[in-house]
Amino acid sequence: MALRCGIVGLPNVGKSTIFNALTASSVPAENYPFCTIDPHVGIVELPDPRLEKLAEIFKPEKITHASVEFTDIAGLVRGASKGEGLGNQFLGQIRQVTAIIHVVRCFDNNNVTHVEGSVDPVRDAELIETELLLADMETLEKRHFKTEKAAKSGGKSEQKEFAVIKRLLEYCNEGHRARTFQANEEETTIIRSLHLLTRKPILYVANVDETEISHDKRGALEQKLANFAEKEGNLAIRLCGKLEQDIALLNDDETSMFLEEYNLPEPGLHKLIHAGFRLMELETFFTGGPLEVRAWTIKQGTRAFKAAGEIHTDFQRGFIKAEVFKYDDLIRLGSEKAVKDVGLAKLQGRDYVVQNGDCIYFHFNV
Repeated sequence: MALRCGIVGLPNVGKSTIFNALTASSVPAENYPFCTIDPHVGIVELPDPRLEKLAEIFKPEKITHASVEFTDIAGLVRGASKGEGLGNQFLGQIRQVTAIIHVVRCFDNNNVTHVEGSVDPVRDAELIETELLLADMETLEKRHFKTEKAAKSGGKSEQKEFAVIKRLLEYCNEGHRARTFQANEEETTIIRSLHLLTRKPILYVANVDETEISHDKRGALEQKLANFAEKEGNLAIRLCGKLEQDIALLNDDETSMFLEEYNLPEPGLHKLIHAGFRLMELETFFTGGPLEVRAWTIKQGTRAFKAAGEIHTDFQRGFIKAEVFKYDDLIRLGSEKAVKDVGLAKLQGRDYVVQNGDCIYFHFNV
């Protein structure tokens, strides 16, 4: 499955700068609102050193990383849910992604215009969240009107749908986000069909300046955002968009020196991509052979039968067994044969829950 992340935020907070660094592209990033109008899309490989280790064992013709799709969405402004700043267009773009990367400015710079006139990360985060919530309430009100009529003349299913829509609308009217609404499996299926914006998980990115990124301790603005994210049940990370764009232009040796200079263990963009995986509760399993070593993305808790379908529908349709090699065993012993010889390769059935880092050979027959 593909992870599709939409990069959102107010104008001039560093969205396009971060997108350029992620995707090694050159989307305009100017000091005025709505520099980005049409969404820009880039595919980024998930950094995973385990693939290189597996390639040393299988010696494949190619290596294929898991990937993340990023969409640079134009800055939202106050009143976006009512169409301000082409808001309806931009909100529609957010509906197409599976997770939201919310970039929030956490630095002062008089040369960079702030659309609200001052830097306040919590206010800015709440402003975007409010616009998403208002858009959801409009969606719910339309569905409420439609399902109310159907419930009066329909059967139990129509009445059940109306009941859950009514409860959710009341919940959102109290200022709550749809993602915190308690629902059973059947109700969740109904809610999922609405494609509500506040059901999407959010990763907050505190965009700090070069002086602050080299310090372990969070600055005051960043700490405010981190506290807000924790209260909302979301994740928050820090990076310096300008610095990341500079790093993206360097070769490997220069990057290492640059990171050491700023006391950073890895590029912040690696941290962002991995945080996106955690946010979506995703994990990776591997397949390997002489043609290809490849990483596959699945939801945590995925069973072997469904994981097989990520590779090809024939693997799922004709599923027999999953032969599972643990990554650590493969690296320690050096080959699939060596793992089998000591009895550590396990044949698993369709209900086996795939673990992060499993190396799997699927047996199937169609």
